[in-house]
Formats: sequence, structure tokens, C-alpha cells
Amino acid sequence: MKIICIGRNYADHAKEMNSPVPKEPIFFMKPDTALHREVDFYLPDFTKDLQHEIEVVVKINRVGKNIAPEFASGYYAEIGLGIDFTARDIQKHCKENGLPWEKAKAFDSSAVIGNTFLDKSTLNLANMEFSLTNNDVVVQKGTTADMIFSIDQLIAHISKYVTLKVGDLIYTGTPEGVASVKIGDKLSGFIGDQKLFDLKVR
Repeated sequence: MKIICIGRNYADHAKEMNSPVPKEPIFFMKPDTALHREVDFYLPDFTKDLQHEIEVVVKINRVGKNIAPEFASGYYAEIGLGIDFTARDIQKHCKENGLPWEKAKAFDSSAVIGNTFLDKSTLNLANMEFSLTNNDVVVQKGTTADMIFSIDQLIAHISKYVTLKVGDLIYTGTPEGVASVKIGDKLSGFIGDQKLFDLKVR
């Protein structure tokens, strides 16, 4: 199982990161030890600025390589929601020094995933609203209509370089509003009005 994450797939998030809007999808990977199910999350001690990034997650259900965009919809049936946790201070240091940023993105438990996945046939994937609350206050809100690259475009692009396998998860990018978390925060993720996960920061 691979965890594949998309960077800067929402223009407003690229702007808040002072980064250019990409001309093709940017992707990176996290190890399977990064996956964190819906239980308490313990704030790591190596960062002073851990930030949440709410993301729509696609679960791959067929093996595929060099998938054409028009056939990409046949490679997933379920949609979930997760958080790509980012140690922003470490990422900033890595960027400034021209270093890879795995330790800012791929650390253990950095890929939160809800226990609930939804049948894609029940959703409007072209314009699906999702949000993150922190202590019951909305802190991030987005819609898939604002994606620079659609889910099918992402699958086609990734599969040019990496074979997709059953169970792989694609985190499709975050909208604007990323912010730091602290001990005591309660994070909840929603697609529309349906809650897909709760997470307590310890």
C-alpha cells in the first residue's frame, strides 16, 4: 500500500504558501507507517509548528499503469477524507537549504485517514464540498471544483511514473486555511454534512 500526496492542487493554497501554481501535478509519497487511523494523535516533539491540511482521499481498487484520463474513473470506487500533517518549520528549513522534505511530511502518523469511505456514485465529484473543524469551528473549507487537476487527471499523471495497486491512497491536495494545531485540539472532517472522522490532539 502506497500513500501518494498531491501538492499545490488548489490555487489559493499555493498562494498562501507563496508558491507558484503548478503546470502539472506535483506528487510525493509517505510510507505506510505514516497512516494514522481515527484515534488520538500525539503531537511529535521534533516540530514547533505542526499544521493541518484537510484532503479528499481516493482509494485505488485496480492495478493500473499508464492509465488514460478517460479510463481513470474505473480505478476507484470509494472516497474518503484525511489530513496531511506537515511540520511546517522543518519543511521551511528543508526548502531554504534545497533539501528533500520527507521528514516534514512523511513522519509516522502524518497521514490521518477516516474510518469511513463513501461510494463515489453517491457524490458529485466535480463539485463536492469538504471541510475541517477545530474545536467545532470551521478552519478549512473547499470544493473539488477548485482543484487545479481533477481526480482522474491525477490518476492518469501518477500512473505514468508509478504503478497503482489495490489499496493505494491518493491524498488529492488541500485548500487554503492551513494552520497550526496544539494539544487539546479536536479535529473533525466532513464531506458535505457527513462527518468522516474525529481526531483528538494529545
